[in-house]
Amino acid sequence: MPNIKLPDGNSINFPKKVTGLEIAEKISKSLAKQALVMSVNGELKDLYFEIESDSSVKIFTAKDHEGLEVIRHDAAHIMAMAVQELYPGTQVTIGPVIENGFYYDFARKEPFTKDDLKNIEKRMSEIIDRDVKTRREVWEREKAIKHFIKIGEKYKAEIIESIPKTEELSIYHHGDTWHDLCRGPHLLSSGKIGKAFKLMKVSGAYWRGDSNNEMLQRIYGTGWATQRELDDYLKRIEEAEKRDHRKIGKEMDLFHFREESPGVVFWHQKGWALFQKLIHYMRSRQDAAGYKEVNTPEILDRQLWEKSGHWEKYGENMYTSETPDEKVFAIKPMNCPGHIQVFNQGLKSYRDLPLRITEFGKVHRYEPSGALHGLLRVRAFTQDDAHIFCSEDQITSECLEVTNLILDIYKDLGFENVILKYADRPEVRVGEDDVWDRAESALLEAVKASKLEYTINKGEGAFYGPKIEFVLRDAIGRDWQCGTLQVDFNLPGRLDASYIDKDGTKKIPVMLHRALFGSLERFIGILIENYAGKFPFWISPLQTMVIPISEEFNDYAIKIYSKIKSAGISSAVDLKNNNLNYKIRDHSLAKIPLLLICGKKEVDSNSVTIRKLDSNKQENMDIEKFLKTFAALNKASSN
Repeated sequence: MPNIKLPDGNSINFPKKVTGLEIAEKISKSLAKQALVMSVNGELKDLYFEIESDSSVKIFTAKDHEGLEVIRHDAAHIMAMAVQELYPGTQVTIGPVIENGFYYDFARKEPFTKDDLKNIEKRMSEIIDRDVKTRREVWEREKAIKHFIKIGEKYKAEIIESIPKTEELSIYHHGDTWHDLCRGPHLLSSGKIGKAFKLMKVSGAYWRGDSNNEMLQRIYGTGWATQRELDDYLKRIEEAEKRDHRKIGKEMDLFHFREESPGVVFWHQKGWALFQKLIHYMRSRQDAAGYKEVNTPEILDRQLWEKSGHWEKYGENMYTSETPDEKVFAIKPMNCPGHIQVFNQGLKSYRDLPLRITEFGKVHRYEPSGALHGLLRVRAFTQDDAHIFCSEDQITSECLEVTNLILDIYKDLGFENVILKYADRPEVRVGEDDVWDRAESALLEAVKASKLEYTINKGEGAFYGPKIEFVLRDAIGRDWQCGTLQVDFNLPGRLDASYIDKDGTKKIPVMLHRALFGSLERFIGILIENYAGKFPFWISPLQTMVIPISEEFNDYAIKIYSKIKSAGISSAVDLKNNNLNYKIRDHSLAKIPLLLICGKKEVDSNSVTIRKLDSNKQENMDIEKFLKTFAALNKASSN
C-alpha cells in the first residue's frame, strides 16, 4: 500500500501499486488532462511508471519547465519518426532537447531541403493527430545491438556499445512500428505534444562532434506549450536577425573578419573608437575602485603553464611555438599566471591586502571553426581581467564590492535585469577537497549576502575554483553570460605567491579572478544587438555628422565641426558632392545619433539644425547651447 506524498505536504494512500496518471486523476480531473510527466523521489518518470512503495511525487504540466522539456523530447522523436516514414533508409542517431527546442542528427545521402522540412512538419502533425501511444521496454544489450544492426541502424548499435554495462537499456515505442533507444521519460501519446512546433533549419554535424567522423545532417526544431509562445519566439528570432551584430557592424563600418585570420577581429576606425570608449570608461571605474592596472607578456614559457595547471587542463586550446633552442612557449589564454608574477615581485604583507591588479589583456584560445560566430565567439579577444589578492576573511567583502561594481556598470550600459549563477566544483579540477569546501563556502556566503536572485549550476566551476556568473538580459529577452567572479585557493600556492601575516608567518593569499565585461569583443557584439546599433549618445563611436546643404556652406560646417570636436564630442563633416537627402539616408543607416544641418539660416543665427536618429523632426539650436547640452550627455550616468 504505497503512501504518496505530494508537494503541498498532503499524502494519499493507494491499496496497490499506482501510476502517475492514476495519482493525477485522484488529485483532480483537470490535472489528469494536463499532466505530462512526474518526478518520483526527485527522478523524472513517465506517467505510466508504476510506483510500488512510499514515495514523494510531483506532477508536471506544460506550465512547468519539466513538462516543456518532455514536449520537446517527444517532438524530437516524432520528427525522427516522420523522417523515416518519408525517407526510408535514413538512419537516426542522437536527438536531444536543447534551449528553446530540439534537434536530431540523421545519416542520409541526399541533403534535406526547405521543402523537405515543410513535408516533415506536415507528417509530424499527422502523427500527432493519430495520437499514437508510447510504450517503454527494457532490452538486453546483445539483443539491442543485433536488432539495430539488422534494421540498418549502425549508429544506434555503436551508441549501445558505448553505454556502461551496468546501465539499463530502455527502448521507447511510439505506435506499433517506430522505436528508438532513449532514457526517457516521454509523454503518454503523441497527441500530448500539440502543434506549437516548427522546424527551423538544417546544418552539418560530425558524428559525436569529431571532425574525423562522418558528416551528418542536423535538423533543428523549436517547440512550445502554446501557439502564442511559439509565435512570440519566432518574433524574437526575427528581431534577433534584424539585430545581428555582423550585419549592423558592416552597416556602421565597425569591423570585419577575413579567412586568413579566422576568429580574429579587424577593427575599423569607428569600431576601434567604440572599443576605446569602453576601455576608458572601465579604466575610470576601476581607478576609483582601487585597482592597479598592469600589462603582462602575451607569450610565456611552457613550464609556467605546467606549474599553474593550465597546460594539463587547457593545453589543447592554447597556441604554442617552439624556438630554435627547443624551448616551447604558449600565447596566453588567460592573464592569471602573469598577474601572480607581478604580485610576487617584492615582499608583501597583510597590510598590502587586498591588492587589486587589473589588465586589458589580449588572450588567444583555439575554438573550432564551426563554433566561431562574429564577435560573440572569437579566437583572440581582450579581457577586462582583474585578480584580487586577499586574505580568507576578506573574501566576502571583496566579492560584494565586485558584485556591486559589476551591477552598477551594467546599469550604466542599459542592463538592469541581471541574474547570478553560482557554480561549484567540476569533476576535473586541481586542489584538495577541503580547500574546495572553504572556497565554495566563502563564495556562496557572498552570493547570499548580495540578496540577489541566484541559481546553482552544479559542477560548472572553473578547474581551480568555484565561480559566480553574471547573466544579463537584453532588449529582446535573450540572456548573455558576461562577467565572472571566481574564488581560487589553488593557483597562488602553485605559483609560490605569499604574504607575511600579522603574526609574522608566511601565508598564501586567496586570489579572486574577476572579469566585468568578460571579453570586450563579445560585449561589444552584445551591445550592438541590444541597441540594434543605436547606442546611447555617450558611447556612440561617431556622435555627430555635420552636413552642409551645399558647397556654399562648407566653411561654416568646418567651423562647427571644429567647435564640436574641441568640446570632446566625436564628429565628422560630410563635404561630399551629394544631395542632402542622400547624405541623411547614408548617415542614418550608419546609426549616427545626431545629424547637424548647416545652411543660410544656421549661418545667420550661429546655430545648427539637429536631426536625431529615427526622427523626422528637426530642432534648431544655438551652437553654444548645443555644445553645453550634449557635452553634459557625453558621459555615463554614474561616471
